[in-house]
Amino acid sequence: MKIALVHDWLTNMGGAEQCVLNFMEVYPDAPIYTSMFTKNNVDPRFGKRKIVTTFLQRFAKKGKHQKFFPLMPLAFERLDLNKYDVILSSTSCCAKGVNTGSDAEHFCYCFTPTRYLWSRSFEYMQGMGKIKNFLCSVLLHYMRMWDFAAAQRVDHFIAISTEVQRRIKKYYGRESVIIFPPVRCSKFQISPIDGDYYLVVSRLVYYKRFDLAVKACTALNKKLVVIGDGPELENLKKIAGPTVQFLGRQPDDVLYKYMAECKALLFPGEEDFGIVPVEAEACGRPVIAYGKGGALDTVIDGKTGVLFKEQTSECVQEAIQKLETMVFDKEEIRNHALKFDEPEFKRQIEEYIRSTVESQNFKS
Repeated sequence: MKIALVHDWLTNMGGAEQCVLNFMEVYPDAPIYTSMFTKNNVDPRFGKRKIVTTFLQRFAKKGKHQKFFPLMPLAFERLDLNKYDVILSSTSCCAKGVNTGSDAEHFCYCFTPTRYLWSRSFEYMQGMGKIKNFLCSVLLHYMRMWDFAAAQRVDHFIAISTEVQRRIKKYYGRESVIIFPPVRCSKFQISPIDGDYYLVVSRLVYYKRFDLAVKACTALNKKLVVIGDGPELENLKKIAGPTVQFLGRQPDDVLYKYMAECKALLFPGEEDFGIVPVEAEACGRPVIAYGKGGALDTVIDGKTGVLFKEQTSECVQEAIQKLETMVFDKEEIRNHALKFDEPEFKRQIEEYIRSTVESQNFKS
């Protein structure tokens, strides 16, 4: 059985690229097809694998792959995958649009239906002038038609969360199974030290709503440690009280220590899945999270953390006060996190694809 992996782009490391690394371990002989590849910006393991790029590769050094979004449908459709029996694409953009042989089985690991086109299209166009807004709307209209058609060519969708499964059904009209993304739980351990601070860890961008965590801890006079940087850093500093400490980006060993000893992780944004809450749970630490999106899959209200219903600082304050009246079992929280561990992810992917292909061959 000849297998190929397809990914949107390999120009930086993120949660999606960690998934691809896991796919590589499950299928050690499978080449990777992608729009563009920047070797120095990604894990060295990619450099040891056969990588096939598109005509967009000539622009890879210029960065900002988003600029080439309108050309990506053409780029992926020009990839020749006819010699493969199984194609496993991983995408939040256009990789699902590859053309495959008539007898091939195409599995799409979908991080989300393309945000530019569906759930956040109006957000991306905010601030544009009238003419640019109109032209962008026309482009997105035709891109939506292509994206929907591309989704119909996929044989089997795999969603990363219940929320993404809902979007796949809503925007593409397709059913899907859920296999949660891999979390490197082995890097996180339970600590006997119980700190007196709450923790925020992430790139500081507005949609993650860390302003709610800063406001809540300032109002309650609770210690909050913020690890990470990003465009929202200065705005957060302006609204922070003396109990809020900004550490910027930190090396992994420092991050692991703060996460293992925090009172709880604060996660006030809505994410498609959210790796960081599971990492905190792997340390045996509870999570206070907004009760929408991926947090509904990763945080068990009352057992591994506290979910709040509205994105307001008042709701975060209430959740903090509620958490401080509760007792959590560190081992129970970690055991919950291990359901998302890398070995479990690889087992589920291999088993699902193998059993599906076998059943299809039996039918034929």
